[in-house]
Amino acid sequence: MADLPVVLCYGDSNTHGADPATGGRLGFGVRWPGVLAALLDGEARVIEEGLNGRTTVRDDPYVPGRNGLAYLGPCLASHAPVDVVVIMLGTNDLKATFALPATEIAAGAAALADAALRSMSGPAGGSPRVLLVAPPALGPASEPMEVSGFAGAGERNAELPRLYRAVARRAGAAFLDASAIVSADPADGVHLSPASHRVLAHAVADAIRPLLGGA
Repeated sequence: MADLPVVLCYGDSNTHGADPATGGRLGFGVRWPGVLAALLDGEARVIEEGLNGRTTVRDDPYVPGRNGLAYLGPCLASHAPVDVVVIMLGTNDLKATFALPATEIAAGAAALADAALRSMSGPAGGSPRVLLVAPPALGPASEPMEVSGFAGAGERNAELPRLYRAVARRAGAAFLDASAIVSADPADGVHLSPASHRVLAHAVADAIRPLLGGA
């Protein structure tokens, strides 16, 4: 029996499953990669690679090991062959710590997509397919968002879908705008509710099924 295609979900706390209500972690069957695994049962094997605080290409001065580009290559190599890489990063780049314009965040996303496509971690040493996901919309300004470093980030967050779409087109990656279908729970303004995880998983499943067919 042939192995199923592999889908790698590479992201931050919204892929890890941070619970906006408790600060803990949602269960596997609630997190969007877990829901995706159930939706693609018999079609693909889903690997979850979410890390709280992960950025696109930047080192966090307060928390080590969060540079998404630095770990992407080893991650892909450890799971190869990978048929489809789903990349949803950029939310943490909005923090006041980095003081970045949206264009710089999108450039980080471009570097991730390019690195995945050049990785030779796909089937037969080729390129995996890439689905670049623009991050979910942040919630309204609140004290929890200010404490987390996201105060005033909403406007830049709203610019990301347009820029990510252009980045994906140039790289030859597929694109999904998560902000068009889900937004952060008002409990903390950053993380997705269980209901939003389900919505996102269904959208990702619809977006990657054509990629699995041609991977």
